[in-house]
Amino acid sequence: MTATRSCNRLHPPRHTPEGAGRHGHDPDVARAARVSVATVSRVQNESSLVREPTRRRVRTVARRLGYTPHAAARSLSTRRTSSIGVLLPDLYGEFYAELIRGIDQTAQHQGYHLLVASSHNDKATIEAALQAMRGRVDGLILMSPASGAHIPVRDLPERFPVVLLSCNASGRAFDSIVVANRRGAHDMVRHLLARGHRRIAMITGPARNFDAVERWRGYRAALESAGVRRSRQWEVPGDFTQAGGFEACRALLRGHPRPTAIFAGNDAMAIGALSALAEAGVPVPGDQRPGRACRSPFARCRG
Repeated sequence: MTATRSCNRLHPPRHTPEGAGRHGHDPDVARAARVSVATVSRVQNESSLVREPTRRRVRTVARRLGYTPHAAARSLSTRRTSSIGVLLPDLYGEFYAELIRGIDQTAQHQGYHLLVASSHNDKATIEAALQAMRGRVDGLILMSPASGAHIPVRDLPERFPVVLLSCNASGRAFDSIVVANRRGAHDMVRHLLARGHRRIAMITGPARNFDAVERWRGYRAALESAGVRRSRQWEVPGDFTQAGGFEACRALLRGHPRPTAIFAGNDAMAIGALSALAEAGVPVPGDQRPGRACRSPFARCRG
């Protein structure tokens, strides 16, 4: 994986002040500190209109009362929520389970919790999820690999930490992590070519998915650089699902001549393809050599 730009750091949250279990309110703090509710609000938002002695008095009272503002408001003492938002296109499957697990382990180690939502690459859902997270998270991790995906994070504050995963975004510079899809696919197909295969089929992912397109380009480039003619009958869509991989492999087995190796665009499709080969009585890796672009634990057991 290659990462671009250094991430805006999220610092671990400070310890909660003594008595933070009780819930104070702006009017309570205002009365105890002998100021207006508006002044408490200004201190909360670090307004420069409040004199320093008054600011210190309000904060002292807030700590004593265990002031805990609404989640959408900023803490008087830390201005942090101790949460990170994670917006993924889906939550189903081994890939997303492992991704969330890794993010969660790292976040908890740093004293943060996750707020997770799925978008299904739908514009309205993405906007609704971001609106729901606004003011409730200290940073955002967003994955939206669909080509031309709607990424409205440009509406967030300029210094708000955002990390994009496998997003084909342009415009405002964001911290991003991008998988080397094309190179990985190219290397896999080169490996199959080195083993003597020339009839190499590919089960591709969704046509509008950035990762899927990059893997298909790597597959194509490897064949072309080796002087192997591509055959469209050996490029079958699988939609990144196990069922899609199963049906795609069955279609390949009905063709003539059959491919001697099958490159699946992700683990789910590879598992489906292996099931189709087993159903057809094709030994693996006897007559068919499977390859895949992802490596989940379940796929390693099956493959």
